[in-house]
Amino acid sequence: MSLATFNTAPPGDLALRNIHVLHGRQLRNGFRIEDTSCYGDDIWRLWPAQLKANDAALILNFPTLPRQFRPAAKKLFYHLLSIDPPDGEDSPGIVSIRIAFTHMKAFLGWLDKRWEPDRADLSTLSPDDLIAYRKYLNVLHPRSSDRRTLARANIRLLWRWRSHLDEHALTFDPRRLPDWGEPKAPRRSENATDRLAEEAMGPLLGWALRFVDDFASDILGADAHWRAVRTDTFRQPDGVTDLGHRIRVLMDEHIASGRPLPGYRGRPNVVHLARTLQCDRTSVDRHADVLAATAEIVGIGEDSYFGNPIIGRLDGVPWTEGIATHHTATHSLARLGRHLQAACYIVIAFLSGMRDSEVKHLRRGCLQIKRDEDKIAYRWIVTSLAFKGEDDEAGVEATWVVGEPVARAIGVLERLQPPETDFLFARLRHGSGARKGSAEALTTKATSTQINRFIAYVNQLCGTFDRSDTIPAIGRSRTGFKTSVFRRTLAWFIARRPGGAIAGALQYRHHSIQMFEGYAGTSASGFRAEVESEQALARGEIYMEMIDAHEHTTLTGPSAEEVARRLGEFGERAQFKGQIALDKHRLLRIMKRHDPAIYPGEYITCVRDPAKALCEKAKHGGGEGLPDHGGCKPLACRCAALTADNVSAWTRELVRLEERMAVRPAMPPRRLQLAMQRHAEITEFLATNTSTESVE
Repeated sequence: MSLATFNTAPPGDLALRNIHVLHGRQLRNGFRIEDTSCYGDDIWRLWPAQLKANDAALILNFPTLPRQFRPAAKKLFYHLLSIDPPDGEDSPGIVSIRIAFTHMKAFLGWLDKRWEPDRADLSTLSPDDLIAYRKYLNVLHPRSSDRRTLARANIRLLWRWRSHLDEHALTFDPRRLPDWGEPKAPRRSENATDRLAEEAMGPLLGWALRFVDDFASDILGADAHWRAVRTDTFRQPDGVTDLGHRIRVLMDEHIASGRPLPGYRGRPNVVHLARTLQCDRTSVDRHADVLAATAEIVGIGEDSYFGNPIIGRLDGVPWTEGIATHHTATHSLARLGRHLQAACYIVIAFLSGMRDSEVKHLRRGCLQIKRDEDKIAYRWIVTSLAFKGEDDEAGVEATWVVGEPVARAIGVLERLQPPETDFLFARLRHGSGARKGSAEALTTKATSTQINRFIAYVNQLCGTFDRSDTIPAIGRSRTGFKTSVFRRTLAWFIARRPGGAIAGALQYRHHSIQMFEGYAGTSASGFRAEVESEQALARGEIYMEMIDAHEHTTLTGPSAEEVARRLGEFGERAQFKGQIALDKHRLLRIMKRHDPAIYPGEYITCVRDPAKALCEKAKHGGGEGLPDHGGCKPLACRCAALTADNVSAWTRELVRLEERMAVRPAMPPRRLQLAMQRHAEITEFLATNTSTESVE
């Protein structure tokens, strides 16, 4: 049935009950429109039209609304789901529609208590009703202007979509009511997400890499054994005598090694023994006397473990005594498998700059490795789907250039998932939570839960081994770490510590260059903008420190006067009520409008002037007009200025050159000549651009 037919027919018409409410939406693979919810259903299932693999399944549950308002609500939400929005409106996404349902449910519940029982016509809503609801929102959400604003915006749907609602439409625009709105809260950009402090991010990434590189083989070995006993057909014994012999052999092995019998709740784990012997448990039960006799000698363990020997080491000893079979044990395969999946997520999310939805759409075979003529890997490329800012709700294929640790994490995930599973972040099949949820990949909330449990396990492990590298709570929200912090934190590290190391091994600069070669360096991803914003903020903080210490007036070099002029003007613009005291948001706004274009470096402070600059345009990580310090020619460029730290760096360079020239046996003549030439150039540069006291 067409939308036009729907608009002209009465809502109560029985024929309308069979309209499929998702007929205007793109459906996921494997769904047919005939299998989706109809208008007459009490519950509309939305997940056939949820195109992200990691989205939680959503529904519209109309029986939760007051009965008299259900017809109006059904009509509104049918049209929100349709492809025929009113002029000037866009068709909202599925998640936005579900959020709107939540706010409409709250409003209709409030209205049900306020109105007479027989009053159900929403077109009779009065300005007094809406003003009263606005006051109610102030009481309900006193500290969240965002939630109040969103609640009022969803009430306006009854006005904005009035052409489709007929007798249920609002007859006036609430926005024109006095006191309906409120001042806008400062707009929060993606860059406003709090980052993780180094004290937390360092050990978090370090332990994640340890799981991927050191512990994964043990967990994957147990997983392979777990899978094998569930796919192999149990070999039935040739006879009672044969099984009895095999049981006695197994019991003799336990006695010889002094190894307790596998246990469960204080008794021998018959199921585990049956799987080991490849028979049914009733066959093992017939030999209970043999088990009891063995238990008298070696005892019964608290848990049952897979037989794989533990290879991974922590402080020179096995990191766990074994991997338990039952999912409730702390060191069970079910729990350790999920810890390993969380570790892989941390490595991938932090070292790639990918968003959560982009990580969750990684599939088997997503990694491409480029090798040179000697078969040595030199570049790793990951393919997934990008969603943010794209026109296609189903996502657009994109690639990321990543480092080898990300490639190793992907390799672990491909082994952790069964061969028939496509998505690398699908739910693992061990334990009781294997079949929860309908999403093909873990939801954002599920991954956050996994990460928080991973942190708790690591800290418990640190306590057992008396280690100090626990993961502190610094930077966590009330509910723990969230997935959104990784991208923000990586941008901070690249901008603030370009020469530093991640977890004591991985170079930030190396990863930033790799990432800017791929999708993360394009405008579509927004990651370049995040890094540049963080770089601008870092420079702004340096400017303020220089101004406070009057350092900007003491620089030397060709552009020293230009530094003093630019930073003097910047300081005047940054003043607020006669003082220079800025929060980071105001500082960033000033930087965007009045950036002095001064770039502190180890050897020089670059005062950007395109008419004088000798360096090339930025190639990796810098935007148009930013200096490329890789092509910098500081000894000849007129854009250079020198701080006291710059002079000290040059002085240290002279000492290093002198030590190299004095080494015996002497350097080759050509290298010695180049070192002497470099020493002379630096000496002349410092003599020209600094005082005698500075050189000494």
